[in-house]
Amino acid sequence: MPERIMYVQLKTGHALDAGPAWISRVRFTKTWKTAYFHGRTLAREQSWDANFRDVDTDEWFWLSGPKRDRTDARYGHGAPAVDDDARADYEAFLDGAPLPGREHG
Repeated sequence: MPERIMYVQLKTGHALDAGPAWISRVRFTKTWKTAYFHGRTLAREQSWDANFRDVDTDEWFWLSGPKRDRTDARYGHGAPAVDDDARADYEAFLDGAPLPGREHG
């Protein structure tokens, strides 16, 4: 199962880009249509401000690759929490290294 370090933000119940956000390891199915994050199963869908929906709670999330300039939130300025198991790879990425699984683009 492919795994990526991703920027993940909860959209449901929060003003535009004001929801909690994380830098986290996210596992994906081979089709990339389902993601697994913090014990949640997220199905790829599209809404005006999100791209994944929790299949159990119907909460919406935005998932994207992290940015080196830390402007991950599309409109906001909040800093995401960085999960401990993603911290070393994320900090290396901020220093110029490729993200695991993205060494070739």
